[in-house]
Amino acid sequence: MIMNHFLWLLPLIFPHLSSPVILLERSDGNLPHNWNHMMEEDKTVLHRFRRDWMWRQFFLSEEYTGSNNQYVGKLRSDKDSGDGTARYVLSGEGAGTVFRIDEKSGDLHATQRLDREEKASYTLQAQAFNKITGLPLEPATEFIVKIHDINDNEPKFTQAVYSASVPEMSDVGTFVIEVNATDADDATYGNSAKLVYSILQGQPYFSVEPETGIVRIALSNMDREVRNEYQVVIQAKDMAGQMGGLSGTAIVNVTLTDVNDSPPRFAYSSYHLSTYESAEIGSTVGRIKANDGDEGENAEMKYRIMDGDGKEYLDIITDDITQEGVIVVKKKLDYESKRVYTAKVEVSNMHQDPNFLHLGPFSDTAIVKVTAKDVDEPPVFSRPQYVFEVNEDTPKGTAIGTITAWDPDATDYPILYAIDQHSDPERLYHIDPKNGSITILRSLDREVSKWHNLSILASEMNNPRQRSRVPVLIKVLDVNDNAPEFAMIYETFVCENVKAGQLIQTISAIDTDEPLVGHKFVFSLSSLNTNFTIFDNEDNTARILTRRSGFNRREMSVYYLPVVISDSDYPIQSSTSTLTIRVCSCDATGNMRSCSVDALLLSAGLSTGALVAILLCILILLMIVVLFSALKKQRRKEPLIVSKEDVRDNVVSYNDEGGGEEDTQAFDIGTLRHPEVIESNKLRRDIIPEMLFPYHRPSPMKECADVRDFIISRLQENDTDPFAPPYDSLATYAYEGNGSIAESLSSLESSATEGDHEYDYLSNWGPQFKKLADMYVGKDTGVAN
Repeated sequence: MIMNHFLWLLPLIFPHLSSPVILLERSDGNLPHNWNHMMEEDKTVLHRFRRDWMWRQFFLSEEYTGSNNQYVGKLRSDKDSGDGTARYVLSGEGAGTVFRIDEKSGDLHATQRLDREEKASYTLQAQAFNKITGLPLEPATEFIVKIHDINDNEPKFTQAVYSASVPEMSDVGTFVIEVNATDADDATYGNSAKLVYSILQGQPYFSVEPETGIVRIALSNMDREVRNEYQVVIQAKDMAGQMGGLSGTAIVNVTLTDVNDSPPRFAYSSYHLSTYESAEIGSTVGRIKANDGDEGENAEMKYRIMDGDGKEYLDIITDDITQEGVIVVKKKLDYESKRVYTAKVEVSNMHQDPNFLHLGPFSDTAIVKVTAKDVDEPPVFSRPQYVFEVNEDTPKGTAIGTITAWDPDATDYPILYAIDQHSDPERLYHIDPKNGSITILRSLDREVSKWHNLSILASEMNNPRQRSRVPVLIKVLDVNDNAPEFAMIYETFVCENVKAGQLIQTISAIDTDEPLVGHKFVFSLSSLNTNFTIFDNEDNTARILTRRSGFNRREMSVYYLPVVISDSDYPIQSSTSTLTIRVCSCDATGNMRSCSVDALLLSAGLSTGALVAILLCILILLMIVVLFSALKKQRRKEPLIVSKEDVRDNVVSYNDEGGGEEDTQAFDIGTLRHPEVIESNKLRRDIIPEMLFPYHRPSPMKECADVRDFIISRLQENDTDPFAPPYDSLATYAYEGNGSIAESLSSLESSATEGDHEYDYLSNWGPQFKKLADMYVGKDTGVAN
C-alpha cells in the first residue's frame, strides 16, 4: 500500500515508558482518531499501525511565493523494497503541469503558484510500477490535494453606488437601506471572509449595523428644508474587522423626501395694490404669495378673503401653477365713493399631515389694501333703458319723455344729449341737447311701425369723447284711423238658373287697427239693389244673397255690388268695397260650368279645341317675331378700320367723296367714355344698319325752319353720341351721299339751278350760319342789281 510518510521522531515520555517511540502523523498535523483507544489497550508497548487513510488527502497553501517548487508530500508503496526498482507514475487533474512526482522517490511537488479562488482542490491518481518488468506493483490509488486559503481577496459590494430615500423628520433607527458585500476567500476556513460593516462618512446622521449592513437614521429631526441630500460611505472589512484585514467601500446617496412639516407664511403682514376704478369685473388687480418650504402636494395652498370692507368688491383666486393668490375685481370700484378697499386674506395648506400638526398652525393671514385710481368716466344714465308710449295721432312738437344722465366724476361736467341718426333715419324725433326732452317731429303711423328703437347719446360738454348711449323704446299706441276692408279678393259668381234668396258668397273684413276689445264690423249695402242683398251675421262676416231668380249672362255678364263695412271703435271708420259677381252657366246642382268670356265664344260657335288652336298660333307668331328681332340685333357690319391700336393714333384718308353722314362710322371710341353714358338704343358707329328707315321731313327748300331744326338735331345727336369721333378729329364732307335726309348740301351740281334758289332764309338761322348767309344773300342781291 502506498502511504504518505511524514515521520517525525517525537520523544514522548510517559511515566511507565523509558524508551522513545516512533509515531506516524497525519499530514495535517493531527493525531490519529484511534490514538486514545490505542493507549488504553496497551499502556506498555506502542505498536506501529498501517494508516492507509492518511495519505489520501494532501493540503497546500495558495499563493506560494517561494523560488522553488512547493513540496506537497511523499508517496511510498508497501511493495517498494527500496532497491530502486519501483517507479511512481502520477495522473489526474494537473498531473505533469501543475503537479510533478519524482519517479524514484515518490516526492510530489507543485510547479505553479495556485489560487484557491480559481480551483480549490485537485483529484489525482498514483501508481507504482516495476522498472524492469513494467508491471504495476499494486492497483492505482486516488487522492486529493486541497488548497489552503489565505486572505488575498478584499470584500466587494454588489453596487458601487446605492441610492436611497427616507422621509424627513424620521425617528432614530428608521431603516434606510441594506448594503451587501461579498468576499471571494474561503468562509469555512479562518476569518478571511468574515466581514464587518462600518461608516467612514455620514455620521452623525446615519449608522450601519456591523453584521447585516443595514443603514439606519442616527439623528432625529432631520429637516429636508435645511438639507435634503446626504452621501454616506460604507466600509466592509474582512478578518472580522481586525487589523491587517482587507476592505472595500461603497457610496450610499440618501435623499430626504418631503413631508408637510412647513406651514405657509406670508413674507409681509400687509400688501398694497392699486387699480383704476374702470377695471372690469374679473380683471386682475395684483398677486400675493405665501412661502412654503415644502414641495409638491405638501406645498399646495389656497387663499380666501376672510374679512374687510373690500370683501364685497374684491375676490382672491389661487393659481394652481404658481401657488399665488390672484386679487381680482368682484364688483365695480368707485373712486368718487371710496378710495381704499381693505381685505384680510388667509392662506392655508390644502393637504395637512396629522403627524406634524404640532408644528402648526398651517395657515397665515395678511392685510391687502387696494387703492382705486380715478379715471374720466363717461356719463351715466338714470336707467339702463327707457320705454315711452305715444298715440299715433299725437301732434308734432309734443314731448313724450325725458332722458336723464350725469357725470359720475368729481368734476360733474354738464351733459349734452343727441339722437344717433342711424337709429332714427326718418327723423321722427328730436331731443333737447340740454334737458334731454324728446319731442315728435313728424306724424306717426302705428300701422307702419309699432315700435321705434332710438339710441340716445350723452356726452360731457368739456370732453365730448366721453359719451354713453342708452336704448329708448317708443311704443306707438293705436288710434282708430283706418277703415275696415275685405279680408281677401273674392271670386264670386251667380248661376243663371239661381233662385231668389240663395247664398252666393260669405264675406269677411280686416282692419289694420287693433282695438282693445277686438273688432266688431257692420256690413251693409250702399244703396238698395234689386239683384242682391246682404245679411250681417254679426260675427264679423256677412252673407250675399240673391234678391231675384234667373240671370242671363248675355244680357249682363258681371255685376258690381258696393258693400259698406264699418267698425265699432271711436271714431267710427267705414269704407266701401266692391264685390264683383260674374254670371255663369251652372248645372242642375249649382256647379259652375262656364262664365262670361267662354260663353260668348261658345255662342259664336267656337269649341274649346278651336280656342286652344288659336292660342297656339298666336304664341308661335310671337316667338317668330322675337327670334327675328334677336337675329337682327346680332348682325353687324365690319368696321372700316381693323386695328388693335388706339383709334386716336389712326389717320383715315378719304380717296372718294364718301357716303356723307354714313362715312363717320369708322370710329368706335366707346371705351373712352364712361359706360354709364352709353345708351342701349344707340347703334355701333362702325356697323351699317341692315335697314334704314327714311325720316320723312319736308324739304328745307320749302321751309327754312325745318332745315335748321334738322341740322341742329343732327348736331346735338353727334355731340351726345358716345361713339362719336374724338374732338380733335377732322372729318371732311364733300359728298353727302344718298343717306342724307336733308339731301345734298353741296353746290357741285347746283350750277344749273343756282339762279332759281332764294337764300334769304339763311339770315334767320343764327350766328352759326352768318358766313354762309353773307355769301349767298349778298350774291343774290348783286344779281338783282
